[in-house]
Amino acid sequence: MKRDVLSIPEIRFGTDGWRGIIAEEFTFNNVKACAQGIVSYIVDQGVDLRPIVVGYDTRFGSHEFARAVAQVVLGNGVPVLLADRPCPTPVISSNIVDRGAVAGIIITASHNPAQWNGVKFRTSYGCSPSLTTLFQIEGQIQRLRTMADVHLVDWEQIPNTNLLTNFDPTASYLPRVTGLVNLRSINECGLKVAVDVMHGAGAGYLSKLISGSKSQVTELRADTNPSFPGMRNPEPIAGNLAGLSSYVVKNGFDLGLALDGDADRLGVLDSEGRYLTTLQVFALLTYYFLEVRGLRGAIVKSVTAGDMPRKLGELFGVEVLETGVGFKYIAPLMLQHDALIGGEESGGYAFGRHIPERDGILSGLFILDLIVQTGKGIRQLLDTVYQLIGPHYYSRLDLPFAEDRRDEIMSKVSLMRANGIGGDTVKDSDEIDGQRFFLKAGGWVIVRFSGTEPLVRIYAEAKSEWRVHELLTSARDVVGLL
Repeated sequence: MKRDVLSIPEIRFGTDGWRGIIAEEFTFNNVKACAQGIVSYIVDQGVDLRPIVVGYDTRFGSHEFARAVAQVVLGNGVPVLLADRPCPTPVISSNIVDRGAVAGIIITASHNPAQWNGVKFRTSYGCSPSLTTLFQIEGQIQRLRTMADVHLVDWEQIPNTNLLTNFDPTASYLPRVTGLVNLRSINECGLKVAVDVMHGAGAGYLSKLISGSKSQVTELRADTNPSFPGMRNPEPIAGNLAGLSSYVVKNGFDLGLALDGDADRLGVLDSEGRYLTTLQVFALLTYYFLEVRGLRGAIVKSVTAGDMPRKLGELFGVEVLETGVGFKYIAPLMLQHDALIGGEESGGYAFGRHIPERDGILSGLFILDLIVQTGKGIRQLLDTVYQLIGPHYYSRLDLPFAEDRRDEIMSKVSLMRANGIGGDTVKDSDEIDGQRFFLKAGGWVIVRFSGTEPLVRIYAEAKSEWRVHELLTSARDVVGLL
């Protein structure tokens, strides 16, 4: 087998794995190098060489890249459980735990635009690894110099290894989530739910879980299309959900749900097609567990996930822990503190009685159960939460930037401390992840660079929608990006 020089000798893991543009950074050689680094890390830990689960999403080439990962894992003498179909990241995470695997590798770029693909690594707990683990994996990859350092098995020889098993990922996942929520009540309540799966790997899951009953689930954009037409990227945010909004209103649906490309994120629309912010959804899920189900446990949130979880935690007497953006920070804290729920601004929510990893499908089921158990619509429920902790509004701007402007942008952002934002004085600031500014009259603004795309993200939360818009506009003007 020909062994070429690696095209990119250095691979870095961002907020959630390594991602690159297909055929540029994201090549078969680089994917194999990444897989070799992961396997070398696992072998060096001295653990029993249980299988590694390998999965993939509906993106261009994902299946073939997953086969390349399997070649490397098998080439290192480690057994592989290879999904026999595209499936969501949380489904692979669930299978890692249920099948006693040592780890998982998923080919997915989650919500990134169509030209991207990526590699996610999951631990034996089914969750994102810690920063320490990621640094060690990166170190293993950096030691590779040519493809001769990557151990491979030719695909044609794999049937002779006796180490490869293909499996149906739904066989483990569907029973697991069925045991976590009262599906009978959801099925019998007569809800009409529209689900936009955005041409991603989440197609078929919610419709299968809620089928043949009084409730009705209709899926939109359920066909596989790796170009993700009609959207910048398969992310369940308001700008990508105009079609779902119109469909909900036109056909009299009670709710709209949306899943991102690998179904680890959730978007929610009310019966009037209005989008709920991810922070509102996080607050509703927190309220559901603390008030409706009467459970107690720590809450883990990223810095960008707003103040509502903290205020609900104070109200119900539970600990709230705050950390940087990404489940590589959130998951370890969830495990350490046996947390009830963890969440971040991007629409990813995890549950301690499941796996400490985002699951958009299960999040959607919990939202439906919240409606069923309370007998209230989603806006009524949000009003109930606001009655407890006051109104909170939020939005975000994603601004593309040229890499050579990074230092200039950072310098401009630092001026906000002295000059204020939106006509208000900055009373405090921190740099837990990006730069966060707390304003004297209330509310906050965060400016940070995306860990997966060339974007500057500006986040703001305040007591009214117009004030959020004002803060975002002011911060954008300082940064100098359109």
